[in-house]
Amino acid sequence: MILTGLLCGALLGFVMQRGRFCLTGGFRDMYLTKDNRMFYALLIAISIQSIGVFALIQFGLIDFSAGAFPWIATILGSFIFGIGIILAGGCATGTWYRAGEGLIGSWIALFGYMAMSAIMKSGALVPVNDGIKKYDAPVNSIPETFGLSVWPFIAALSIITIVLVIRQLRKPKVAIPSMKAKRKGLNHLLFEKRWHPFFTAILVGLIALLAWPLSEATGRMSGLGITTPSANILQYLVTGDSDKYVNWGMFLVLGIFLGSFIAAKGSREFRFRAPDAKTAISSFSGGILMGFGASWAGGCSIGNGLVMTAMMTWQGWVSLVFMILGTWTASYFVFVRPRSKAKHNQGAALRTTTT
Repeated sequence: MILTGLLCGALLGFVMQRGRFCLTGGFRDMYLTKDNRMFYALLIAISIQSIGVFALIQFGLIDFSAGAFPWIATILGSFIFGIGIILAGGCATGTWYRAGEGLIGSWIALFGYMAMSAIMKSGALVPVNDGIKKYDAPVNSIPETFGLSVWPFIAALSIITIVLVIRQLRKPKVAIPSMKAKRKGLNHLLFEKRWHPFFTAILVGLIALLAWPLSEATGRMSGLGITTPSANILQYLVTGDSDKYVNWGMFLVLGIFLGSFIAAKGSREFRFRAPDAKTAISSFSGGILMGFGASWAGGCSIGNGLVMTAMMTWQGWVSLVFMILGTWTASYFVFVRPRSKAKHNQGAALRTTTT
């Protein structure tokens, strides 16, 4: 059953690569260009997963416990993670699928991410990782906090999502020039046609839902997760302890790489691209911050931003908010401030020349 992790990951990697489902770009564009499409797409995936998972729970097919809410670790870790994904050029899952496209910068970011996650979870920084998490709230479930059923919250999320999506779809469309189709049939649909973010989000939500019963069948009581499985790869390579580190989640992240590679090869987008020195340093630094932040927060943009939000937990939704704030903060210093300075300097030089 562990091999189902490879299949689930391959489906996720394929869909994300073809649909360019990148939360880093989505969060960044909310700030830089006021484009909320990817955020709305995330809400679609969350809603689909939430409805499906709680239906499975209601029928007694899977189990879930929200546990406690380590609020300080979640806030600080998510904000740091948000900064890291801007520097790395991709979130945890985005880094995996871009590595499958041959992007060497993502390989560098991925190594930093895996290394820091492993150090935080089983290395020298375990006291740092665990110490801050003792400050928690006893109840993590939002419905349980208010003494209500989860279904009104799911209904509210679904209605909000539907309204936002309909409003987005009604906006005037900008014509995007496209090349004449070179393929036909399924080959064209899978590897050539541009995928709409909302269609991609539906598939991501269904795959996230599928992950729950497949994962729990192996004894791993959770859905999609990227940080701990990524750390497990490095931990296994160092210790050789297959019983402890080789699991469904580890096969999941390896499957994301494989699925992305298949999609990139099929769409002729695979090629090795080496970054310059500045980008390589930024990618590695971003990977380090991603591993540190996600370990503190108890999840990345997928573990918290997609899964724990769908489970209607404080950890998921608070993490998502501070993750976005982290990306906006980093975007200001990486994109906005340099442009403003360059524009100011250009104007000053022009005034000097004129004078």
